[in-house]
Amino acid sequence: MKFKKHVFICTNERTDGRECCGEKRGMELVETFKKEIKNRKLAIEIRAQRAGCIDVCAHGPALVVYPEGVFYGRVTPEDVQEIVESHLVNNVPVERLKLNF
Repeated sequence: MKFKKHVFICTNERTDGRECCGEKRGMELVETFKKEIKNRKLAIEIRAQRAGCIDVCAHGPALVVYPEGVFYGRVTPEDVQEIVESHLVNNVPVERLKLNF
């Protein structure tokens, strides 16, 4: 099955004390995204899943949306509905959360 959008949410947990997205915060986002996608009946077109490190640790909790390759940082569960509506449904990235490299 090919998805139109794929959301990879970092759940990497560093053990050396350096800043990271963290498994607890990351998995909370994974579950929130999955619930929002399911409630909107978008699961056929959009997939959200946990990922290992996506190399933006200082901006965690973080995620990336493909195929665009848009990275988001400092995402909270309260931001999920906005990301789903704006970016995943309407193809308009959420600028206030977008990481610009």
